[in-house]
Amino acid sequence: MRSHQKQWLAFAVVLLTACNSVILPTPTAPPLSPTSFITPSPLRESPTPPNNQGIWWKPLVNLRWQWQLNDGPVDLSLDVDVYDIDLFDNDANVTAALHAQGRKVVCYVSVGSWEDWRPDEHQFPASVIGEDYIGWPGEKWLDIRQIELLAPIMRARMDLCRDKGFDGLEPDNIDGYTNATGFPLTYEDQVKYNRWLADEAHARGLSIGLKNDPDQVADLLPYFDWGLTEDCFAEGWCEIMLPFIQMGKPVFAAEYTDSGGSIEQLCREAGQLNFSLILKDRELDPWQQTCP
Repeated sequence: MRSHQKQWLAFAVVLLTACNSVILPTPTAPPLSPTSFITPSPLRESPTPPNNQGIWWKPLVNLRWQWQLNDGPVDLSLDVDVYDIDLFDNDANVTAALHAQGRKVVCYVSVGSWEDWRPDEHQFPASVIGEDYIGWPGEKWLDIRQIELLAPIMRARMDLCRDKGFDGLEPDNIDGYTNATGFPLTYEDQVKYNRWLADEAHARGLSIGLKNDPDQVADLLPYFDWGLTEDCFAEGWCEIMLPFIQMGKPVFAAEYTDSGGSIEQLCREAGQLNFSLILKDRELDPWQQTCP
């Protein structure tokens, strides 16, 4: 399921049912050690050995990218550096074709929600499945505190991402602690889970991005290789992601045609921040507009 569409619909529901919005304060947790991901722990054990001995793709700032998550054939003709496409809907032939053109390829997968149309839906224990994801029938939030139960499923998904030849991972719904999941998730729960995801991705030679979780940038920047935002210009929070740029890590920014910004204005703003910006329809089909 596409988080940009889900968040848009969920926002509409909340807007119709409440007069006031609540802004969660950003916790002042102490910085996390950037070296802790190399410390062995039981949760890091994997049936597959690390890929490339810990070496993974580390993208540069100002790369051109495409984001196509609809279930149609991937348009392979775009002159971009990076493709971001669905893990389950695409096979190794697609990644091989893109690699032959010199592209890097990222796999999209939800790591914070259960989806009843995925091939591994029956592997999730009932105890980790929470409230409905408002606006998206068949999708529910996950209890990310129970990493030991989620680990076999998420590791298998990352194995599939690696085995299909992807270079990186786009983890969706990694901000459950800010949503009505049915579980008392905390800021610290989310940081722990997101760091675990980064460790597991890197152990497989996969790059990983921090998606739509701006309040945790300070704690997670050392563990993630790039950022991905949706409508951060329209919503006014892009500058929170600037530490990525300052560390030489790209921010892939998607703005949507129904948010009102013109491509000219968006490109001016993105250029000032060195963000890699595209304008997309919310269906995330092949169409896009890019900056010159």
